Amino acid sequence: MNVTTPHKITRRTVQFRPNSRNLFFHILTACNLKCAHCYINPQQHGTTTLDEDTIKKWLALFSRSHGSKAIKAVEDTNVIFLGGEPTLNPALAQGIKEAKRLGYASITVDTNGYLFHDILEKVTPDEVDYFSFSLDGSTPNINDPIRGEGSFETCTSGIRRAVELGFSVSSIFTASSKNIHDLPNMPSLLKDLGVSRFFIQVIGIRGKPAKGEGQSLQLTKQVWESIVPKTAENAAKLGLICHYPTVFLENDAKFECAGVVAENYFVFPNGRVYTCPLCEDYPLHAFEIKEDELVRRPPLTEMELFTLKIPEGCVMNKLLHPGNLTYDSNGNPVYKIACCMLKEEIVANPLLG
Repeated sequence: MNVTTPHKITRRTVQFRPNSRNLFFHILTACNLKCAHCYINPQQHGTTTLDEDTIKKWLALFSRSHGSKAIKAVEDTNVIFLGGEPTLNPALAQGIKEAKRLGYASITVDTNGYLFHDILEKVTPDEVDYFSFSLDGSTPNINDPIRGEGSFETCTSGIRRAVELGFSVSSIFTASSKNIHDLPNMPSLLKDLGVSRFFIQVIGIRGKPAKGEGQSLQLTKQVWESIVPKTAENAAKLGLICHYPTVFLENDAKFECAGVVAENYFVFPNGRVYTCPLCEDYPLHAFEIKEDELVRRPPLTEMELFTLKIPEGCVMNKLLHPGNLTYDSNGNPVYKIACCMLKEEIVANPLLG
């Protein structure tokens, strides 16, 4: 698709779907990299590498064909295999095949690109909807100080290899003060690599950032809105489907919490199951897996906090990341913070003469 071709840009907020769920399945917490913005907290999430049998049993808990009495039945479930680095787990390939057998609506693997255990040779494009590669800069000089020496070359090589083998590939860019200036350079790189979807994430102050320079990594509303939407539009014009979090809402905009109106489950190797990623540094998880059964935990958990209504929007942001907020002289919030699961989707369609 030629960038000079006139396009119709379609923007939409991806609404929460009550009849579907997303399972973010961390099958280990170990990783070969030490990314500056890593949200994994081994003290809270454990250090276990789940074996094949456990992965299969836990997948069944969230599947349409089996399911659990602790959560409602839904039509479709999407699974995203995560780590740490999920390809470090030798049972990943069998986990993918089991998710396919159980009828999961889509299967994604989030990876740093090192693709351990020859994962691309052990599964097929019919079994994996997307390999999603984390890349935080358009050059090694930007990416590698964040993700690790040599990671840019390894990740881009992994992308090329996956594309050559016929896999659909997406890319994730975690935007922070360290790399936001480089974000506009990403669409052309990803287009050249054969990437079809581009996910822009905002830095989360959890895990490693919460213990260090987290506040300095955050982006202001002005910076976010001056760079991210325009970059997403340019990515769309190149033929990529682009998603990014809404983050900031006007005060009169409707606020919805995914923890109340949607079905998202963040599963960790120690059996903790959260419904909000902002809570993951704390023992606030609403569910846990005990003896391969999913059980609801008694209050007080994240679920009770989600029901609170505040003018700032997201309760968990107010509690955990108040630095995201700005107030006027009367003490009223200048804007709301949206649920972190709320996404904008940008797609471009060529205008036919």
